Amino acid sequence: MTRPRRSPWGAWILAALLLFAAGLGDWAQARSPVPDQAEAVATVRLEQLPAEAVETYRLILQGGPFPFEKDGSVFGNRERQLPLRVRGYYREYTVKTPGSRDRGARRIVCGGEPRRPEVCYYTEDHYASFRRIVE
Repeated sequence: MTRPRRSPWGAWILAALLLFAAGLGDWAQARSPVPDQAEAVATVRLEQLPAEAVETYRLILQGGPFPFEKDGSVFGNRERQLPLRVRGYYREYTVKTPGSRDRGARRIVCGGEPRRPEVCYYTEDHYASFRRIVE
């Protein structure tokens, strides 16, 4: 009795399908809200922020004008420090740093509508950590 000849592609196709299926879980998670993560982020009261951050926050609520060209651009949340949302949900704004020659490390990142954000976060260490702003 002769054995049927196996295609060398069968193993490759199976491996590719398994990798694809494993990646779908990450993809779905990254695109759905994760409310539990919001609780893990520390908070800071608006009046506790540096004056430059308060000024940036007020500009966000009034829709600008912003001092830096990149202000209002989409924040990708690649560090995954913030709750996972669909791409385009978060936007970042520069908080001026006195004495800095560039944009510095301080930012406010807001989620939701640009003029009416649902939530805003402050980072003073260029996305290494965030605190949710509360009024």
